[in-house]
Amino acid sequence: MKKRYLFIALIVFSIVSIFVGVKDISPLDLFDLTDDKAQILVISRLPRLISIIIAGMSMSICGLIMQQLSRNKFVSPTTAGTMDSARLGILVSLMIFTTASPLQKMIVAFIFALLGTFVFMKILERIKFKDTIFIPLVGLMFGNIISSLSTFFAYKYDLIQNISSWLQGDFSMIIKGRYELMYVSIPLLIIAYLFANKFTVAGMGEDFSKNLGLNYKRIVNIGLIIVALITASVILTVGTIPFLGLIIPNIVSIYQGDHLKNSLFHTAMLGAVFLLFCDILGRIIIYPYEISISLTVGVIGSAIFVYLLMRRRAYG
Repeated sequence: MKKRYLFIALIVFSIVSIFVGVKDISPLDLFDLTDDKAQILVISRLPRLISIIIAGMSMSICGLIMQQLSRNKFVSPTTAGTMDSARLGILVSLMIFTTASPLQKMIVAFIFALLGTFVFMKILERIKFKDTIFIPLVGLMFGNIISSLSTFFAYKYDLIQNISSWLQGDFSMIIKGRYELMYVSIPLLIIAYLFANKFTVAGMGEDFSKNLGLNYKRIVNIGLIIVALITASVILTVGTIPFLGLIIPNIVSIYQGDHLKNSLFHTAMLGAVFLLFCDILGRIIIYPYEISISLTVGVIGSAIFVYLLMRRRAYG
């Protein structure tokens, strides 16, 4: 798929996203905005659009980095315990800092997400049976253990409603002043692009990397820090978005190959387009009500995931 097609699709879906909602705003209204429609556009629609694009790009890149470093196509923040660890961090921040600011929550969530991802990578090093399907299953079990801990402490400290709100990804509550934390992802995506070639080399293994003079552990740590920071900011702002970091890099690798720097732009654009499509779909299926983004992405993403599994088995 050529870049210009992805760019055109992104522009089209972005325009549709701005004008789809319970309060109708037509393209002609842009030339004569009333106070109400101007407020809806500036306070709700544009922040929602920006947050969708950033979340789609950043979570897709996170999946690409994790798959490259773990050398497994089915590893992502969803299947490596990263998202579950970030949720546990948010819960801990609520328990320790009762009036925690979004920045404090993100710092704690980042620390937990980073620790959880490190533990998963250490588990990978000790697994001798490195089957493509087996490793993500280990990650899912690891994530479920962390999720169970979160649920236990949430019930104990009467925070179950707070933690449940982060189980469902939802863009309907995104308004001006409540999404700016996601801008943290933009410089991290730039860093990911600058280190793309090194991530590609690191993905070939520790011995190969050292033979080329690359500091393998440092590059892996940089990659995991990027993934943990982005995951923490997205979960804190939007909630959990399943399968996005899993399926998008796999789709791109089918037609673009596995070189990270060559596929980075395609992955980011396709992730944003796919998330925009799912969000628009969730807004129109039961209009004027709305389906959460985690449900639409989960249903479509799981179907694509099954297809990728069957395709991989067919091609051996």
